[in-house]
Amino acid sequence: MMSSVRVEPLPDVRALIGEGPLWEESEQTLLFVDIMGKKIHRWSSASNQIASLDTGAPVGFAVAARGGGYVAGVGRSFSSVDWSTGAVTSLVTVDDDKPQNRLNDGKVDPTGRLFAGTMGLEQSPGQVQMKRGALFSLDSKLKLQKLLDQVSISNGLDWSSDGRSFFYVDSLEKSVDVFDYDVNTGNIENRRVLYRLQPAEGLPDGLTLDSDGNIWVSCYDGGRVLQLHPETGALLQTVSLPVSKTTSCCFGGRDYSDLFVTSASLGLSQSELSAQPLAGATFRVSGLGVKGRPPVEFSGTVLK
Repeated sequence: MMSSVRVEPLPDVRALIGEGPLWEESEQTLLFVDIMGKKIHRWSSASNQIASLDTGAPVGFAVAARGGGYVAGVGRSFSSVDWSTGAVTSLVTVDDDKPQNRLNDGKVDPTGRLFAGTMGLEQSPGQVQMKRGALFSLDSKLKLQKLLDQVSISNGLDWSSDGRSFFYVDSLEKSVDVFDYDVNTGNIENRRVLYRLQPAEGLPDGLTLDSDGNIWVSCYDGGRVLQLHPETGALLQTVSLPVSKTTSCCFGGRDYSDLFVTSASLGLSQSELSAQPLAGATFRVSGLGVKGRPPVEFSGTVLK
């Protein structure tokens, strides 16, 4: 890691499972969720304060919608969220035959489609019902499409800037995979492994791409974020964090030059929590010398 790199925690919040960071340029705020804390948080860079909204059920992600409001993965439902009123309203439900499943990570593709996947019941952190989840897309008319089945923990996802490659993580496969992507249809095909994690690197979790097209993937139980080449899969850089359960990342801040990294505290023993007082914090990493890309808003209208 470069000596100029600085890692600092955001204030106040220690999440059970922090996830889904999303930079909101117009407000200069960072949105992120606490899955098992059942909350969506917004950190204001201007005031350095965090505001929170209770979702009433585990929340895997939240993304902005073009007409205002957010779409969040709440339980098994793609739900609209009105921040001003706190209203959370189910739009579409998935995995009706698997009531113990829940939505996990989600992101919007270059054309405004929302992708998100599910996972099976967690008997305990790291102990998940295998191959119970799926990957879905939701279009602007709220039409649902199932893209993958037999997924264990649907996780990090993003697209190349030309829209031809879709990068994806099923955490228990222990690899970052890439598909050919058709931006016109939203179809994925020709899956292959781009990078297989080493045991010390933990499990791949949330990911994002920078403006050069390189992949940044957070490593659960690895305490780090890896920068990978999108074509060769070469490991370009490792950023170490002062917590073991790093969960996801996104770029934001001025010129998208800061990397925000979420983490979890759930599943750590008392002694591990004592050794990691920042577990569950969200971190701002500066001085990396790279920039990210603005997130895309969901193309559907979710607030009436």
